[in-house]
Amino acid sequence: MLNRKAAPEITDAVKFQLSLPPCQKISLRNGVEVYLVDMGTVDTLMMNIVFYAGNCFETENGVAAATNFMLKSGTRSKTAYEINDFFEYYGAYLNRQSGHETAELTLHCMKKNFAELLPVVSELIVDSIFPEEELGIYKKNMQQRLQVNLRKNDFIAGRLIDSYLFGAAHPYGKFHSMEDYAALNVQEIKDFYNRYYLGGRCIIFIAGPLPSGIRDLAEKNFGNLPLHGPGKPDLATAAILPAKEKKYRVSNDPDSVQGAIRIARNFPNRHHPDFQKMQVLNNIFGGFFGSRLMTNIREDKGYTYGIHSYLANLIQESTLMISTEAGKDVSESTISEVYLEMKRLCEEPVTDEELKTSKNFMIGTLLGDLDGPFQVAGRWKSLVLNGLTEAYFYSGIETIKNIQPAALQELANKYLNAPDFYELVVF
Repeated sequence: MLNRKAAPEITDAVKFQLSLPPCQKISLRNGVEVYLVDMGTVDTLMMNIVFYAGNCFETENGVAAATNFMLKSGTRSKTAYEINDFFEYYGAYLNRQSGHETAELTLHCMKKNFAELLPVVSELIVDSIFPEEELGIYKKNMQQRLQVNLRKNDFIAGRLIDSYLFGAAHPYGKFHSMEDYAALNVQEIKDFYNRYYLGGRCIIFIAGPLPSGIRDLAEKNFGNLPLHGPGKPDLATAAILPAKEKKYRVSNDPDSVQGAIRIARNFPNRHHPDFQKMQVLNNIFGGFFGSRLMTNIREDKGYTYGIHSYLANLIQESTLMISTEAGKDVSESTISEVYLEMKRLCEEPVTDEELKTSKNFMIGTLLGDLDGPFQVAGRWKSLVLNGLTEAYFYSGIETIKNIQPAALQELANKYLNAPDFYELVVF
């Protein structure tokens, strides 16, 4: 019988033996790769179709994002209203997202409706027509949204820091203007669509308690599309040209009471041997609520509501970014404290207790990331798109469990030197 007077034994998360649930890979007759995660108890499915159609491939600014957004704007047999009404009738959501390297269509739906929805998803891929009037609405909406965002210091800081790190002409560093939206035209969008969607390369991820005959369903709806199979596209081959100046103070809103702060440096991508080790160091530095930046700058000094550092992974190169907003009168003090915490990590080994807390948090976060089919599919997607295998997942766990203070101090001296960082405050 359970003894309710005795507390259960507490086990540190680092002692957990985590395993990545399996993912089955199949290839359709046109060569398209489909990754299947068959798990879960709730009868909902997610299908994520990833196209190599991000802004790395566009020749005119904004075309990649506009093409992706307008995939739901009409086909030869359905208007935009009819498409939206169709998915709403089945209680399904079809979202679009466009990034630097890839663009996506993501379907969430009930398992029982999956077969009914797939033909229309396929139709959007193969038969979108991009009506002129829908493009006009998109341009107007995006210009209005940009006009509002340009008043926000945080938005301006996010745009500028990327252009400093990579160069304003690089796909990672460029950003949209009013003129870019005004210049969009249907022919450019159709040309981009024909090349990177209709005849491009895509990878499909499907997760949930999969229905029987899932392979036949995928083959029937996507196997006959003129998509490319395996074969790696040239991603982000543009030259990275960081700005020569490293410190910036930008005035954007004279009435604002806060400054948006970005402190960042270029960092290698996931294939570099230091990437996983740096994730542990970054977690201690500014990666979670108990980090040094939060303890010092939020809890002790009260300069900000929140401050975070993170590794923003991209295919060509990553960034190590510190991001926060602080009062105008304490923005410079906030930056000084960030550099002070970098210096401390370089000069003093992390204590065993602090490292243990950080390790437990990271393993606990990984455990949460494996809770459910959609999260597991997200893990596999990250591995596949970065050209990695499941061995990378397990090596990351071993790195978290086994890394020692001396290795972290060595890493800090390599990557946490103030002169290497770009520094931006937007007031």
